[in-house]
Amino acid sequence: MSQFVAATTQEAIALEDAHGAHNYHPLPVVIARGSGVHVWDPEGKRYYDFLSAYSAVNQGHCHPRIIEALTQQASQLCLSSRAFYNDRLGAYER
Repeated sequence: MSQFVAATTQEAIALEDAHGAHNYHPLPVVIARGSGVHVWDPEGKRYYDFLSAYSAVNQGHCHPRIIEALTQQASQLCLSSRAFYNDRLGAYER
């Protein structure tokens, strides 16, 4: 297990409480992975994701077409600073 991944729900909550900003008051559920409409906690308990990250992932978690597009883009360029132009933004802005 990576040093940056909490092994249990209790560990994840304790780490966030100790080191994170306290600008949210989350439910005592830790999400470790997701697929489609479901998410799982570190112990393997499955939940329905009815919040969908406030509509940011209403297509579901780990949608294969989105994963493919993300992988393709990340193999070319992950992020460009707005201090530069890039070859995509203008076309999207139009």
